[in-house]
Amino acid sequence: MSDKTDHESSAEFEAGKAHAMQAADELREAAIKKADELRHAAENRVNDLKEKATEKAEELRRAAHDRADEFRDYAEETYAHGRERLDDWRSDSEHYIRENPAKSVLIALGIGFLIGRLFK
Repeated sequence: MSDKTDHESSAEFEAGKAHAMQAADELREAAIKKADELRHAAENRVNDLKEKATEKAEELRRAAHDRADEFRDYAEETYAHGRERLDDWRSDSEHYIRENPAKSVLIALGIGFLIGRLFK
């Protein structure tokens, strides 16, 4: 009976070993499957974040471009207005000089004298 018990024990041990190996294989497969699921979820999340970042960057680029256009338009308007005022001043000055040539020369000499004194 001892032989049968040893044989039964050995068979039970082998059956337990096979069962443990099968359980380990199933656990390894489950772990691999779960790791793949997590990897795919992480890849999807990264792609979503990348897409959102790209959209936000494009939105910021458009906003900056629009703001630059606004500044350029403002600068062009300011330049045109300044140019217009300078042309008006020049035209008024020419008109005054034509109407009052002697007075204009005396004023120019006076201004020249004052500037000369300041720089001495």
